Amino acid sequence: MEALSRDGRPPAPPGHGRLADWVSLTKPGITALICLVAVGGFLLAAPRAIDLGRLGILVGTGALASAGSAMLNHYLDRDLDPQMRRTRDRPLPAERIRAGGPVAAVGLALVAAGVGGASRWLNPLTGVSILLGAVTYVVVYTAWLKRRSSWNIVIGGFAGSAPALAGSAAAVGSWTLGPIAFAVLVFLWTPPHFWSLALVLRDDYARAGLPMLPRMSDPGLSGKVVVLSAVLLLLAGAAVGATGATAWPASVALVALGAGFVAVTLPLWREVSKRRARRGFVFSGPYLLGVVVVLGANVALVRAGVGLGF
Repeated sequence: MEALSRDGRPPAPPGHGRLADWVSLTKPGITALICLVAVGGFLLAAPRAIDLGRLGILVGTGALASAGSAMLNHYLDRDLDPQMRRTRDRPLPAERIRAGGPVAAVGLALVAAGVGGASRWLNPLTGVSILLGAVTYVVVYTAWLKRRSSWNIVIGGFAGSAPALAGSAAAVGSWTLGPIAFAVLVFLWTPPHFWSLALVLRDDYARAGLPMLPRMSDPGLSGKVVVLSAVLLLLAGAAVGATGATAWPASVALVALGAGFVAVTLPLWREVSKRRARRGFVFSGPYLLGVVVVLGANVALVRAGVGLGF
């Protein structure tokens, strides 16, 4: 009788992994978030005339490039991931997939397909925007800065901003002011999101030698930086409204979401604890989702003739 693994399923073929392992290499949650940001940029650039066909191509090509970038991130971090509790059960460090070469090859192919498809079926600027995000995540963040500088996630944050620019390019063929402000918002969202997580997993990151906090030896300072980052995020939400790209209720909602982020992280100013840091991290995902929902609602508001700005 065939032996079962700990989760009760038949064991995977040696070194090849299950389909679920390959899917996990694409980081589905992050890929979905990237696609949502791209949709937000698209809706913000052209709320009155939404071409669903172009939007579908944007989401499809963006998902391909994001999935491929995630696979390349797994490949480049395959020596680092075994050192952290959070990542040591990933398919490569756990050796459910033992050959890294195919992972890298598939990752490169997916990025090329996403960039090429967007350039061919949308326009070159959309392809360039997607490529900038992939290069920032894979080369600048993962291969260069992640192990060297606590600025890694700050600069690497542009990888999350690029989809907003891709959305604008796909909708109107250029980077317009509203989506640029939205891209800045996503750029500023990345540090408090990841630094909150780094405060929760500070020992894990220290064990792996990753400088993920502004000053690893001073968590109190890092907590204050998270709060200041959240304040900048509030201002970024106001800036999106100030561009005149959103109806005034949407502009107010963006500021309110930023104020909520500040309120959730504010206790870290007085005292840093894993419980307080976890609240900031847990709130950060719904915050960004909420921003995209507001941008979706903005389409109806603009079409209804509600006044723009504040």
